[in-house]
Amino acid sequence: MTLPASLGARLRLPVMGSPLFIISGPELVIAQCKAGIVGSFPSLNARPVGQLDEWLHQITQELAAHDRDHPDAPAAPFAVNQIVHRSNDRLEEDLALCVKWRAPIVITSLGARTDVNEAVHGYGGLTFHDVIDDRFARKAVEKGADGLIAVAAGAGGHAGTLSPFALVQELRAWFDGPLALSGSIATGGAVAAAIAMGADLAYIGSAFIATDEARAAEGYKDMVVASGAADIVYSDLFTGVHGNYLKPSIAAAGLDPDALPPGDVRTMDFGSGGGGDAKAWRDIWGCGQGIGAVTSRGAAGELVARLDEEFRAAGRLVGAMAG
Repeated sequence: MTLPASLGARLRLPVMGSPLFIISGPELVIAQCKAGIVGSFPSLNARPVGQLDEWLHQITQELAAHDRDHPDAPAAPFAVNQIVHRSNDRLEEDLALCVKWRAPIVITSLGARTDVNEAVHGYGGLTFHDVIDDRFARKAVEKGADGLIAVAAGAGGHAGTLSPFALVQELRAWFDGPLALSGSIATGGAVAAAIAMGADLAYIGSAFIATDEARAAEGYKDMVVASGAADIVYSDLFTGVHGNYLKPSIAAAGLDPDALPPGDVRTMDFGSGGGGDAKAWRDIWGCGQGIGAVTSRGAAGELVARLDEEFRAAGRLVGAMAG
């Protein structure tokens, strides 16, 4: 259970910021990386494709400048999320840009493809694949993924249903490569718990929605701060794949969050979904169950600093108990 030196040595905290659809852009990624955690964004956030080229240039240049100015505290690497499902007609173009800019990490979701892994490995990059169970994990590794992201119950956006204890336990029974854990992680103590369970990284998304650098609507940020686990609804209506969403945003779209009809994976759509005029992610806001720990808004660097302090306090507590 060790991370490649190219990744582990540059982390202040064993955390990867998850790619947030619409919300993650260069500002958030750069802030996360400078703070010492992996920052990531979905390639589809950059529209049109030409903007992805601009974003990768900006991120690469700003992080390189940071490293020159702070040789003793270099930035963490960044990651680009690629949706490899057949509904994504931009994959080949977006992947070519990741190769051009040598994105250190590529996260793949909704399908595993050998050619994508080979393209990233061709320039020395790493690939992590989202999985919700053991079966999908084995397929991803068979097709060449370097690492896995275990998406457990309570994760924001598209999420699984398994307990993180069960999921990590089953994966670690046969997989000793890099493993990130996603699902309700919003405190440094939860990061420490993820590591104690056998993960190498905690995968945190929802807590960053309320940060200054996030490209979320002001109402979205305020709703995250005001909400808790009871305000999360799990439904496949909006994209055809089950995910977790903020109940108040569903109600604001004129739908009954407690009586949503089932969706249809055959109509998978990452922009519209099944909510009538309301669009998934733009109007129906994704979020995980861990947001009860998010009680204020602020800069991403401040959030990472809090997580780091809590993580180290948790380590001291465990050490004291063991002694």
